[in-house]
Amino acid sequence: MPSLRHIRRRIQSVKSTQKITKAMKMVSAAKLKRAQDAILTARAYAEKLQEVISELAARVETKTHPLLQDREEKKSLLMVVLTSDRGLCGVFNSNLLRQTEAYIREKRQSYGDNISIITVGRKGTEYLRKRNYNVIESLVNVYQKEQYETAREIGEKIIESFISGNADEVVVVYNRFKSAISQVPTFTRLLPVEPIEIPENVPKTEFIYEPDKETLINELLPRNVYIQIHRSILETIASELAARMTAMDNATNNASDMIERLTLLFNKTRQASITKELMEIIGGAEAIKK
Repeated sequence: MPSLRHIRRRIQSVKSTQKITKAMKMVSAAKLKRAQDAILTARAYAEKLQEVISELAARVETKTHPLLQDREEKKSLLMVVLTSDRGLCGVFNSNLLRQTEAYIREKRQSYGDNISIITVGRKGTEYLRKRNYNVIESLVNVYQKEQYETAREIGEKIIESFISGNADEVVVVYNRFKSAISQVPTFTRLLPVEPIEIPENVPKTEFIYEPDKETLINELLPRNVYIQIHRSILETIASELAARMTAMDNATNNASDMIERLTLLFNKTRQASITKELMEIIGGAEAIKK
């Protein structure tokens, strides 16, 4: 049986840990509201822009812009995988990375080993490199910086890779923020732009473009790439904060349960020690009487 001193030290240690987890939960909760507002605003804009781009792509020739070209023979895939830089956020990273591995195994049937990855976040970088995936570039500690500039930097590399033919398809992988207790791993094809399907019996409406169609496409298509990546970064930030808040809340509750169990053990051990001492005293007194 452990000594009273050992149990007392364990109780103090758990209490110290509980203070840390409670503080981390409060910090994440305070940051989550702002991150949630940011993603709800950005999501509406990104979805509407994607809708406009998809409709535009359905009404123009694919040769109008290289980002619209859906190559018949796809030889290479580029993935952008977004994870967190830090841990202590439950299964936030592990769920996404497990599904990413499953997705890669599925895509290898079409692309073979021609699958390259750009990672955003330290956890994804360490995980995928350790398992010898083709990580061509990694970005860490970028979530505290200006997110749109980071998105633009990534977007320019993606566009260059797609136009040069080094990537025939680009997919972005991130955790979509659903609620404070739910984050959904999401795989979105970024390039080539996927046009909406217009039924054959529905005539294509002709739009009047201002400025001209070519200028509009050249401006909107790259911007859409930047916006979609920016959205995925904001989704990741909000999801990470929500996952950490939930994980730290569970850890705080578990610490409370552990403190109760250790306190009960402490009392039982102390009672047993007192009982043992009393028995020794009584035994000694009885021996003297004899």
